[in-house]
This record gives sequence, C-alpha cells and structure tokens, in this order.
Amino acid sequence: MTRFRDYHKNVKIRIIQIFFSDMVAGAIFPFIAIYFSEYYGATITGLLLFINVVIGLIVGLYGGYYADLIGRKKLMIIAGFIRMFAFIVMAIANSPLFISPELTFLMALLVGSSLGLDGPAADAMIIDITKPSERKGVYSLIYWSFNLAFAVGGILGALTFKNYLFELLVVLSISSLLSNILVIFFIEETLRKIETVRQKQVLLNMFKSYKEVAGDKLFLYFILAGLLLQSIENQMENYIGIRLNQEMPQQSLLFIDVTGIEMVGFLKAENTIIVVLLTVFITRWVSKLKEERTFLLSIFIFTTGYVAVSYFNNVWVLLLFMAIATIGELMRVPIQQDFLASIPTDDKRSSYMALYGMVFYGSMMVSSIFVSLGALFNSETMSLLILLTGFIGLMIIKRILPELKTRRDNVSLKNQKDIFTE
Repeated sequence: MTRFRDYHKNVKIRIIQIFFSDMVAGAIFPFIAIYFSEYYGATITGLLLFINVVIGLIVGLYGGYYADLIGRKKLMIIAGFIRMFAFIVMAIANSPLFISPELTFLMALLVGSSLGLDGPAADAMIIDITKPSERKGVYSLIYWSFNLAFAVGGILGALTFKNYLFELLVVLSISSLLSNILVIFFIEETLRKIETVRQKQVLLNMFKSYKEVAGDKLFLYFILAGLLLQSIENQMENYIGIRLNQEMPQQSLLFIDVTGIEMVGFLKAENTIIVVLLTVFITRWVSKLKEERTFLLSIFIFTTGYVAVSYFNNVWVLLLFMAIATIGELMRVPIQQDFLASIPTDDKRSSYMALYGMVFYGSMMVSSIFVSLGALFNSETMSLLILLTGFIGLMIIKRILPELKTRRDNVSLKNQKDIFTE
C-alpha cells in the first residue's frame, strides 16, 4: 500500500483543502433551511431549496464539461473566488449593520453553484494524478477528511449558527481564503492535453450517450431506489431540521442545554463520527453475512431510524435512533456500491456514472419538496411519508435484486474469461 508521503503533492493539498471547504459546508448547510424557514415559512423555503438544487445541477453539468477544456486548476480557482465572495457578502448581509435574507439566499445560490462548478474538476484532478493501485487509499483518506470536517463543522454550526451567525460567516470567509491560497500557490495543473471540440458536437454526443444509458431499465430502477433512500438522509438538513427547531423543547444533554437547532448539529456530528469510527468494522462484518437479506435489512433499519428521528423530540431517543439509522447506512452502502459497479457496460461507464450522480440532485429535490409538505401536514403524517419513501425504495431493490445478481455474475464471468485469454 502506498504511504501518504509518497502520494502526489496535489493529493496531500487536496485533502487539506477538502477539510477546510467541507468544514464550511458542515457548519452552514445543515442549518440553512432553518434560517430561511424563520423568514419565509416552510412552503417558500422548500421552493427556494428546490431552485438552489436545480441551479447546482445545471452548473455541475457545465463544470464537468469545461474542466476538460480550460483545465482543472483554473476552474477550481474561479469557483473558489466565487465561494469566498459569496461568504463575505453573506456575512455583511447578517451583520450588525443590516439583515437581508434575500441577499443571503442569492449568496447561498452562488455557494451551491461554486460547489457544482469545481466538484467535477477536483474529482478529475485526483484521477489524473493517481494510479489505479493508489486510488483506494486516496479515496479512503478523502472520505475520512470529508467526514471529520463535517463533524467539526456540524458542532461549530450547532453552537454558533443561531446566536453568532455573523462571526461564523466571517470565520468561513477566512477559511475560504485559506482554501484559495492552497489551490493557487500549491496545486499543480494536471490537464495535459486539450482537445478542440465544437460545442454542438459535444452536446450531441452527450445526448446520444445518455439516451443509450436511459434504455437500461435495471439501472433506472437502481437510480430511483438510491434517490429515494438518499432523500431520507437529506431530511436531516431539511424537514427534520425545521421540525426540531420548531417543536423540540430545550433539554439537558449531559452538562449543556440544547435547543432544536443545536440538536440538528449534534445528530449530524453523531452520524459522521459513527461513520468514521465504524466503517471498517461494519464493512467486514457485513461481508460475512448473506448479501441479499442484509441489503434489505439494512434499508429497513436505515428507514426505521430516520422515521423515529422525524417523530420524537427527546434528545436521548433522537441520539439512539440516529445511531441505528447510521448503522443501517453503513450496512447498506458497501453492498449498494458493489452492485453499482457491476451495472455499467464497458463502453458507457462514464455515462452511467455521470447519470448515477443525478441521485444526489434528485434526492435534494425530493427532500426540498418535503419541506413544503411539512407546512401542510402534521408530524405524524410527515413521518408516515418518510416511511413510505423508504418502503418504496425497499420494494424496488427487492424486485431488481435477482437481476442485479445475474448481471454481476455475468460481469465476473466475463472478467475471468478476459484474464484466461490474455
């Protein structure tokens, strides 16, 4: 296994940069729905979040395209400055001088767009500079950095978002500045060859490729199930966060009193810490169990945990069921990713994976709709809707499991034949 000191310089800098940028995201985004709901109400907030997701989706598609034209580093620098500018203006819009939720929303749009703009470029840069044998270790480090940053950011946001928002945004502006310095002065450009392609040709080829992928019904069902399950987890930053802020009375947690908004941060931090500490253990344990039954059981456990979190208000009950939901998540993810890797055809692998990335944006759209529904229905109804979402995802997976296994077996057989003929 490659040692950390032997990795490319960009990998080391990128891991540090990820910590800064994801700490910012962890301190802001779990609470942004609560912020807007206090000014506009849950219905309008759901619409605003939906708009934010759509814009991020569109910008992300263009970001992936232009990263191959103008370079990874240049796009990361542009996105970084947009993000820093947005946080500075957001701080001013929540300062002792004046409060402007309208300006805050516009800047939140810029932040979301910037993340979509440089995300594909940063991912491509890692692939550019790593060998296949290194990538497992590199992505493990990135995964850990991401989760630790979100844990730190979640706690920071929980303790400061409500009463010290201006100071928090100033800190995040400084963090964005440090991230930009790392990219500008320490990261090297990795795009070596730029191909000149007409815009119409690119769009036409993209359309043809995605049209062929969309003909794979198994993959579409797999995406739909993944989208529904991911939307449940996203409820913590949307409907569940707003509900806890409005309904949960202040309670004692060990030696401190916590409100609903602070509880959101602690639950997000708990989820992240459990992921960091137990990922390896749970993955090894799951590998010894019967796969199909474990996959379905994990979805049931995951859904049950989040349904309970969406209903109860007691801090200890919330912590217990968040732990249960996280364990279900850790059981599910390695099996789900294993099946995902066997679905794409060799000649359309990039198109398959790009389309699977829509799970993130689609799930955000679904969870933003739940914010608006939360203004129309009571807590019991909303918990039932979350339960229904998980049940549909479970039924879809149960239906396609035999075909998923068959395709994976065929892929394994093909690989064995390829090795034999070499």
